Amino acid sequence: MRRFIIMLMVCTMHCLCVLAQDGVFKTKIYNKEHDLVMDINLYEEKVRIPGQEVLGLVYGYLKKTTDSRVWIVMGVEISDDGRSARIEMINDYGSEDLEASMAVGDDGVYTLKQLEGSTIKVAGRGKWIKLPKVINFKKEK
Repeated sequence: MRRFIIMLMVCTMHCLCVLAQDGVFKTKIYNKEHDLVMDINLYEEKVRIPGQEVLGLVYGYLKKTTDSRVWIVMGVEISDDGRSARIEMINDYGSEDLEASMAVGDDGVYTLKQLEGSTIKVAGRGKWIKLPKVINFKKEK
């Protein structure tokens, strides 16, 4: 009985530690250089895209702050360490998609790296602008 209680306590502590880390990919992050925002919850489909509620709940989205078009996070696979994830994204027209990785560093900087598929493009200055393959995001203070 004593071993059972000890094992139960160990399991409970492990679960609490996992839950404490669970917020790293449930956030809103920004890239000021390209005027981008990402609102994500890579744990559950709980994010609603403003102005596009008809799409329902998703894992998150990326958009230029001055435009309503978005890239939607449709699929997620979080790594065992909980600090990186592989994500599948699609534009809101459904015409382009890609796979990317997202990781958070010890300094709190989120790095989105496009791996394969289409290149992320956003509207700006009257034309489509291709974003770099690697983009860093930070939380606003």
